[in-house]
Amino acid sequence: MLITIAQAGLGLLTLYFGGEWLVRGATALAMRLGVSPLAIGLTVVAFGTSLPELVVSIDASLSGASDISVGNVVGSNIANIALILGIATVLRPAVVEAKVVRFDAPLVVLVSCLLAAVLFNGVATPLEGGLMLLGLIVYTVFTFWEASRETETIRDEFASAAPEAHAGIAVSLGLVGVGLALLMGGGRLLVISAVDLATALGVSQAVIGLTIVAVGTSLPELVTSVVASLRGQGDIAIGNVVGSNLFNILGILGTTAIIAPLGRGNVGWSDVGAMCGLAALLAVLLFARRRLGRVEGALFLVCYVVYVATLVGA
Repeated sequence: MLITIAQAGLGLLTLYFGGEWLVRGATALAMRLGVSPLAIGLTVVAFGTSLPELVVSIDASLSGASDISVGNVVGSNIANIALILGIATVLRPAVVEAKVVRFDAPLVVLVSCLLAAVLFNGVATPLEGGLMLLGLIVYTVFTFWEASRETETIRDEFASAAPEAHAGIAVSLGLVGVGLALLMGGGRLLVISAVDLATALGVSQAVIGLTIVAVGTSLPELVTSVVASLRGQGDIAIGNVVGSNLFNILGILGTTAIIAPLGRGNVGWSDVGAMCGLAALLAVLLFARRRLGRVEGALFLVCYVVYVATLVGA
């Protein structure tokens, strides 16, 4: 048991550094290509922090552990809103000014409900996976277009948070390559240890995917959003979570379903409902107030504690 836990910890640590280096390298390359910091923040960074989920889900699917694939995405989306935004906004309230972030929040609700409809049939087919990836491409193109129409204040906020692009192209490519290698190695190690841990504890792989794996692969989002919140950059804190949730469904499950039909397995409707409900709550709060205060943050944290307690106690 202790060896399995140590392997899981090593896998998570490897995933974290792999994601961090890959995002830094990709961000530097994007900036050298003249991509705006706002577009980078809403796509490269948001998608990059979800790469651990992508690697773990694909590896789990190829290993026949589809419960971990779906549970990882559903659990990560729940943790992103309830746990990560909860912690970030309890530490410091987040004000949202970017129009694109306020638009993306309702889009997460729509995409979450569409995922629920896909899983209603019990399996996500390669065709549905392809449509998800197509949706991600359309969303990315729209984000780049909308980013060009944002105010100078919002652009400056994202520019101040973007990593410095001092590294040369060779170094940036090296970071991307090393990051990818670490992600693949860490993802494989985490999936193996997660399956072993589920067996040792006598719980389903879905529960492990919804909790330990989901929170572990969400560490990059946690760091990014908490740091942005402490700096008073609410748009980045919330935009990172919203963008990651969209990528988790459209990009990760889309790619995984193309590789092999993806079954819902033991991921329950209560889990999918919690994901959709939290997305709806976030969208309503942003639409009504354009900010998340400490009260809302505490509410999200309570929701997460109740969800995990219910899941483990079931």
